[in-house]
Amino acid sequence: MAFAPARLAYSLWTLAAFLAVGLTALTLLAVLPGVTRRRGAARLMARAFLLLAGMPPTVRFAERLPRGQCVVVCNHASYLDGIVLTAALPARFGFVIKREMAAVPLAGLVLRRLGSEFVERFDRQRGAADARRVLRSASNGRSLVFFPEGTFTRTPGLLKFHTGAFMTAARVGCPVVPAVVRGTRRALPPSGALPRPGRIEIEVLTPLTSAATAPERAGPELRDRSRAAILAALGEPDLTCCADTARPPDRARAKSARASPP
Repeated sequence: MAFAPARLAYSLWTLAAFLAVGLTALTLLAVLPGVTRRRGAARLMARAFLLLAGMPPTVRFAERLPRGQCVVVCNHASYLDGIVLTAALPARFGFVIKREMAAVPLAGLVLRRLGSEFVERFDRQRGAADARRVLRSASNGRSLVFFPEGTFTRTPGLLKFHTGAFMTAARVGCPVVPAVVRGTRRALPPSGALPRPGRIEIEVLTPLTSAATAPERAGPELRDRSRAAILAALGEPDLTCCADTARPPDRARAKSARASPP
């Protein structure tokens, strides 16, 4: 436990940096006109926080991002992932986020000011309405970022992907760009352990398109190809557990365990 005081001191420093940068970001987002300006400010604030926290992000193959509209899909391992991608991606990208985040104090306000789209994961009727709204947004030429797993777990690895991101890309006819984030799980573990400094890396993979003309075929194809590409580059286990991608991971694992032979 010799490093415990140092870990505690670092955690307090990280918290202070987060509060200082966060309050500055809130002020800027409250007064700046236009979503693009607000996203630009958020990008600078995200970079500042990560540097102060000793988590400098590196982007590999940023040139693979198309100049035009696209949908970025990325693995999800930590609460840091949104901050990291905000720091890494151009300000033209908006995030598609689980609806629960809209109710989180301050975070919900920040996300709304950045033009984020909230989607329901478990209520099918409301989820369908949210999907139509996201599609209308994409149809207006917006580039979007999805975490298609919809959540993250304490166990390292890749969960099943929801199809929303890929159906959106298929319907508007834009490429899907898989991306991998590494280092965030160690920096801020889902287990609730104290944060740690360390380098964070974002790797942009090769953009994908489908030859299928029907979105009903193109969407699942893009989902499967994107997941395979991310899984190969991530270097973590495949946590596939059941065929129902809409099932919460804890229930999915329980179902898988019950179905397994003793």
